[in-house]
Amino acid sequence: MIEWVPLGRGARPVPRPVAAPLVWAAAFGGALALVALLNGIVGLGRPGFALAVLSLLAALLGLCARFTAAPGTALLCWLSLNGFAIPPAGTLTWASRRDALWLACLLGAALVGTALARLAHARAAYRRLTTATGTEGVDPAAGARDF
Repeated sequence: MIEWVPLGRGARPVPRPVAAPLVWAAAFGGALALVALLNGIVGLGRPGFALAVLSLLAALLGLCARFTAAPGTALLCWLSLNGFAIPPAGTLTWASRRDALWLACLLGAALVGTALARLAHARAAYRRLTTATGTEGVDPAAGARDF
């Protein structure tokens, strides 16, 4: 005999974050592809727009990563931003204030993405919990138990 069972039965585990090397590979490849796309569409020399797009990429990658992957994600996005989004392309430079701000922005985006994912997973896990309070059979209007 076949017994039909709902698929959502039982506790579902919280999703495990993706390993840091996979996130870093996605950050490296995605940042290079996005900078190349932006250079082709918008043109070279618009680092503010490229920073916004790479910050969005860092936040999206943070949604599936651990907190320990955030610094590497920010650094790889910054390397693509600094090396290919500002003239002269292909040359890494360090302008203290600007690059420190860019690194902080990218790191903040990666950390915000990771924190949002952890909060969403914790909230979902909390909603799945069922606590027995002893008042399941009590009708508040009647004040009696249903048996």
